[in-house]
Amino acid sequence: MNRASHRLPGKPARTGLRLLLRAGLACCAALLLSQARAAISVLDDENHSVILVRPAHRIVSLAPHATELLYAAGAGPYMVGVSEYSDFPPQAQKLTSVGGVSSLDLERVIALKPELVIAWGSGNSAAQVARLRDLGIPVFISEPRNFATIASSIERLGRLAGTEKVAQDAATAFRMRLNKLQQTYRHRPPVKVFYQIWRAPLMTLNNAHLVSSVIRLCGGQNIFGGLPQLAPTVSLEGVLQANPETIFITDASDDAFEEWRRFPKLTAAARGNLFRLDGNLMNRAGPRILDGAEALCKDLDVARSKR
Repeated sequence: MNRASHRLPGKPARTGLRLLLRAGLACCAALLLSQARAAISVLDDENHSVILVRPAHRIVSLAPHATELLYAAGAGPYMVGVSEYSDFPPQAQKLTSVGGVSSLDLERVIALKPELVIAWGSGNSAAQVARLRDLGIPVFISEPRNFATIASSIERLGRLAGTEKVAQDAATAFRMRLNKLQQTYRHRPPVKVFYQIWRAPLMTLNNAHLVSSVIRLCGGQNIFGGLPQLAPTVSLEGVLQANPETIFITDASDDAFEEWRRFPKLTAAARGNLFRLDGNLMNRAGPRILDGAEALCKDLDVARSKR
């Protein structure tokens, strides 16, 4: 018997093994493809990919604006923890607090076993956010600087929470309301605005901040919008020299405007264009920013009527 005849009996066995291996590889490939299709992937506001194998049903918010975005997206039932001052909507106050924005209790966050954490890019500690990621916790960085990002944030958070329909409806309603405000105020005469966020030292916001988007929406001109810092410190002399027609303050104290009433030649003071706004509406990058926008737009119309 030659060598060829010795190999023939084993050939069917080897062929069967190859077929079995191919079938196994095909099954693995199909499984991997199925998992890839099932994965949820979105980009956060720093263009980092946030990938979940399934919708997150244990979510922790590390900033008040993020809490409001999550509730707007329909993810409220899946939230298990929030940062301090997350007071809207009211039901958010019943959730476990994980500490202040800049002083989080990481042990408390970890103990909540979150499947997703929403962090504030310019507010939360970068080291603490990195620690959460090192522990394998998915983190979405939220940093809306314009109206479009607020709407898309609602949609993206809805995808991560599996509440796409609610989120899409909320984003659409936000865009429609924004468009109505744009149509109403786009041709209003410009008004010079000083927006004060702190009294001592005197601080404001530049054009990169969402508040300046609101000012522009209403036909206002931020007198310090061109400064490089997001929240620059300015001088009293600088404000007097720029001579704004209106001054907006979010300070709720009774004497908030006394400093400016001391300068009767200041146009805003002379005409009584000193306005108070709700800081929770204006300074949080959430859907209620349009409530703040409506209030600011109406105040600017009052200022125009006094010319």
